[in-house]
Amino acid sequence: MEGAMGHSFVYARRPQRVYWETTRACDLACRHCRAEAVPDPDPAELTTAEGRRLLERVAAFGEPLPHVVLTGGDPLKRKDLFELIAAARELGLRVSVAPSATPLLTPEALRQLHAAGIDAISLSLDGSTAGDHDAIRGIPGTYERTLEAVRIACETGLPFQVNTLVCAETVDDLPAIHDLVVAVGAARWSLFFLVTVGRGQVLQPVSAARAEALLGWVAGLSGPPGRGHLVVTTTEAPQLRRVVLERRRHADGTAPELAPAAGGSAHAAAGIRDGNGIVFISHTGEIYPSGFLQISTGNVRRDDVVEIYRTATLFQELRDPGGFGGRCGRCEYRWVCGGSRARAFSTSGDPLAEDPLCVYDPARPDGSGPGRA
Repeated sequence: MEGAMGHSFVYARRPQRVYWETTRACDLACRHCRAEAVPDPDPAELTTAEGRRLLERVAAFGEPLPHVVLTGGDPLKRKDLFELIAAARELGLRVSVAPSATPLLTPEALRQLHAAGIDAISLSLDGSTAGDHDAIRGIPGTYERTLEAVRIACETGLPFQVNTLVCAETVDDLPAIHDLVVAVGAARWSLFFLVTVGRGQVLQPVSAARAEALLGWVAGLSGPPGRGHLVVTTTEAPQLRRVVLERRRHADGTAPELAPAAGGSAHAAAGIRDGNGIVFISHTGEIYPSGFLQISTGNVRRDDVVEIYRTATLFQELRDPGGFGGRCGRCEYRWVCGGSRARAFSTSGDPLAEDPLCVYDPARPDGSGPGRA
């Protein structure tokens, strides 16, 4: 493989983040829900004992330990949530939680999360007004409940990030949502570019040309972490890294470093994508490259997640962008970007195909492609 010959696989031994879908139970009915959540827990979801064993295996990845994100559904629907957080912390694992804005997200629950020693929570704002947000979330009152959770988080000193869905229905509202995210004091704004899986199939993605323009806007928003700037990131749109590097090159003439090396990279999160730096465990223990790329490579009830991540054929293929198809495989930014493997799979059935959201064409001297100005 190209990476084995010329470059180190930064995330070949361990992921940066492990997402565990602790449950699919949730009391919301979000129009874009990847998990197609339902109100009641699945009897087949991992038990407390199985969850503790999973966390022990995550710790076995070794240093630097992965960051565990407890997601769902709604993790607060699990009665053993705080027991699992305590088990993870005892193992030295950093933990973040992605609760839903339901009546379970009480001030007391937020204070308990803070006392449990988690790094942060994530909250969702998919509209700058109650009408727009609640229309996406499917339940009236979620906007106000989210803002109340933000208030309590700020009051207790619990860091939080805001997640926002990017699709045709939300894209025009993004500047106003950005202003709201800044106003409420979020540490990070994460833009989730729609992949049409789960209930997300009822929504429309943005066009490649619109995504390119949007990423150019996003690249100008985020400042250095820890200096009072809002950090803006994308999920399933790693093309942001190319856009940032292009802007840097045009600004100062510096040739970007395009091949991540062990121990560092040219851009924060460079190279992270589905299956490379990320692994996802479903509520029933299935091991996926990400929550949006649900091709099972094993199950933690019978397989070792460490071994699967390091040696499964699909994970190894996803870590070698030289083997990607179309423009993604030819692109000089393939090591820092690599495209959304989940979107490639959802649109073509091949996780190694090119990402149709991108307009960049490496075959053209100016990189222009269809729809790119």
